[in-house]
Amino acid sequence: MTAPHPETWVEVRPQGLYVVPGGFYVDPLRAVDRAVITHGHSDHARAGHGAVMATTETLAIMAHRLGEQPDQVKQPLAYGEVARVGEVEVSLHPAGHVLGSAQVLVEYRGSRMVVSGDYKRRADPTCAPFVPVRCDVFVTEATFGLPVFRHPDDRGEIAKLLDSVRLFPERCHVVGVYSLGKAQRVIGLLRAAGWDRPIYAHGALLPMCALYEEHGVRLGDLRPATAGAKGIPKDEFRGGIVLAPPSVIVDRWARRLPDPVVCMASGWMRVRQRARQGGVELPLVISDHADWDELLQTFDDVGAPEIWITHGREEALMHAASARGYRARALALVGYEDEGGS
Repeated sequence: MTAPHPETWVEVRPQGLYVVPGGFYVDPLRAVDRAVITHGHSDHARAGHGAVMATTETLAIMAHRLGEQPDQVKQPLAYGEVARVGEVEVSLHPAGHVLGSAQVLVEYRGSRMVVSGDYKRRADPTCAPFVPVRCDVFVTEATFGLPVFRHPDDRGEIAKLLDSVRLFPERCHVVGVYSLGKAQRVIGLLRAAGWDRPIYAHGALLPMCALYEEHGVRLGDLRPATAGAKGIPKDEFRGGIVLAPPSVIVDRWARRLPDPVVCMASGWMRVRQRARQGGVELPLVISDHADWDELLQTFDDVGAPEIWITHGREEALMHAASARGYRARALALVGYEDEGGS
């Protein structure tokens, strides 16, 4: 018997991608009865679902960010564990994006579809690495789906930061990072590069860092970046590194630090105009998404003859995938705004 093509049992609805024989949505854009969630960023994990399946870490992140929802049915699923949902089998596999992030493999009558969520292919000391999963249809993001986006080596970007710290020992380096994923990854990269001094963090970042620590991710000596009369003496920040949300790295909060060098860690720092507009003195091209080459390499690695593109630079990636012999289609889902900061 020929396996049914996923387009016969998966629908694009206003709420998002719906698996009909399973009766659930993957990363729905609004509250639904049953959801499978790939990771904890707010454009993928939303409040109000009746039942949620995700990794233990993603469920913990959702509870932290959205609050406990006592009437919600939560089903944790370990990587590689298979659960029967309606008429389909569901399993989760590492996506390499942030702590607990997963690709969703859905199997129905011999047909296999992988919804990858957001993913990256680079090594990250703070989350499980991406695992290619063979399938018939691979559903991909396209955040950096243009040839101009080829991310440099992360270690080189961290070396740029540390070189600047050595060059300006009287200044403080304040690095804009998002609270879930990017903050912890930058800390991990700094530790791997040999920075064993304290790292200071804005208070908005500390709870998520504590959650990472609770799930076994060691971040080292991390201290609140509270400068001034009621906190750490201003001079203690000289020659130091402070992490903070992007929204505060150029406002009054940052100006309390000694002559701050404003940095930003994001894949978008490849675009110089973005750095200039944001007042960034030292752009660091560190992304939690696959770049152009990695997107195309992933298509080859998973071996799916058909690629569905959910959000991002859909047209360019669709053209490139087609040129490599894949059937490609844009799903044109609206509502994924990359809360993770890329």
